[in-house]
Amino acid sequence: MAGALTASRPPHVHRRHRWRIKAKRGGGQSARPERYYFGISSVVNMTDEAPVLIAGGGLVGLSAAAFLASHGIRSLTFERLTASSPLPRAAFFHMRTLEMFRSIGIEEAVRSQSEKEFVPDGAIIAMDTLSGRKLADIIPNLNEGVDALSPCRRLFLNQPSLERILRNCAHEGGATIVPGAEIVDVHQDSTGVNLTIRKASDGRMHDVRGDYLIAADGGHSRVRAALGIGYEGRGAFSNSLTIYFTADLAPYIGDNPWSLIYVNNPTLRGFFRLNRAATAGFLGVNVLGDPQLDADAAVNAATDLSESRLIELVRAGVGKRDLPVRIDGYSRWRATANVARRLRDGRVFIAGDAAHLMPPNGGFGGNTGIHDAHNLAWKLALVIKGLAGSGLLDSYETERKPVAVFTVEQSFSRYVARTAPWLAARVQPAPLVDDLRIELGYLYDSPLGVHADPRSTCGAPGSRAPHLWLERRGQRVSTIDLAGGRYVLFAGGAGSAWADAAKEAANRRGGLPLDAYCIGRDLADPGAQFLPGFGISSSGASLVRPDGFVAWRCPDHATEPAAVLHAALGASLKDSLTPGAQGK
Repeated sequence: MAGALTASRPPHVHRRHRWRIKAKRGGGQSARPERYYFGISSVVNMTDEAPVLIAGGGLVGLSAAAFLASHGIRSLTFERLTASSPLPRAAFFHMRTLEMFRSIGIEEAVRSQSEKEFVPDGAIIAMDTLSGRKLADIIPNLNEGVDALSPCRRLFLNQPSLERILRNCAHEGGATIVPGAEIVDVHQDSTGVNLTIRKASDGRMHDVRGDYLIAADGGHSRVRAALGIGYEGRGAFSNSLTIYFTADLAPYIGDNPWSLIYVNNPTLRGFFRLNRAATAGFLGVNVLGDPQLDADAAVNAATDLSESRLIELVRAGVGKRDLPVRIDGYSRWRATANVARRLRDGRVFIAGDAAHLMPPNGGFGGNTGIHDAHNLAWKLALVIKGLAGSGLLDSYETERKPVAVFTVEQSFSRYVARTAPWLAARVQPAPLVDDLRIELGYLYDSPLGVHADPRSTCGAPGSRAPHLWLERRGQRVSTIDLAGGRYVLFAGGAGSAWADAAKEAANRRGGLPLDAYCIGRDLADPGAQFLPGFGISSSGASLVRPDGFVAWRCPDHATEPAAVLHAALGASLKDSLTPGAQGK
């Protein structure tokens, strides 16, 4: 439905920009924050080769580098910017994302940093103004009911903070990150990808080659443009504005554990995100004035960027006309709901905002991009190591594009419901689906569809393996931790033949990373929850992929478990060693 809305394009709003308000002489109300320079100062010979090249050193590119490093794959990441913005771009990270961070050893660092910056387990609410009347409790507690589904919890964290953690993790794992390196050309052939890089330090051109390229270079991806891959979807529906400011809002927040506050009043519609002390944060503005009177003007929020206007908008959102406000910076951006027509072109894979753009409502954008990187990393690793057929890489687009389309539409529906309800009759958004289905219930190649309630999938192939607490050597352990980074076979108490078959299959496939656990022999199940949780009998088995999704299961015994499991692995790895195996 592109073009259904009329967010006109003011000069220079075709791409996202950030400005800082210069400090006034004599001490004014605005200040210019310092930029954070990248802590990784790797010197790279620009003729180097690496198995995987990554375009873009932001949230998704750094996640890809860190995930690849966890699989022992070296990567080269090229980031156009030389420094990271210090502005507090808070992001909401879901349980599934934290599970991925847990698998590479950074969950604790992420959680610790989050607790320094934001209130844990906060609420998402709607108010007319920050100091006024509550309109709705959208999510009363971010983590209510999540402990039964995951060993991890949702949290907020400033994006620059997470990027530093990811950057350090990737670097420690052998990744190289090159700041100030702009990609100016892309070529690929049957054996690899060539990039032409311009270094900001001297303007010189350098050629770099890799086996594969991940394009995580944002919504205005040069790589995607060079490949001629466009977007499709609803298009842009708001020229939006984010105002970064300092102001004492603690008197209006009090002891309320509010993580995100939507504000809807006659002046503006948008949302506040504040630091833990409620002394600074940002206001996102999507709609100005009354859209019923002038819809085009209402969705063009970034037309007046004067300091006085920015202060006026913050005060209108708070509901205090005389509130002292210091403007720290601002950005303008287009609220958009689009998905790239293709996520793969030969040896190039598109991820993150380069693959899908969605409004921030629900916080799905960054999470979806990280999940792209996680899905792709293990597949690239096994193909590069010669442990999987190249057809495995075809499954990246097959699996991730339906998830992207569904998630983008759900983000748009939340935008309409929370910020622009007047659009509902005009654009016919999809019915809202519960957040848990989007976070944990998306499915790959499943007859159940694109999503399901994660509390009812019961280990069906294509679903994320369920989180259950078991015991190993007297210590509590989650199935999520056991099924992270490697193939894992879980067998019931009478299924020891499956575990033996797994060892044979791993050796037969040249040392495929494959662990096997038999309930009762290797793992204790004091709650007797494993068999119903995974949908198998005591003589059955379940095969879980390195990304934690169920590849196959046999609910009961098999007469030739080694042959059946070998076929199941062949089907999952998309190799030509055996015909595909059937799972239920």
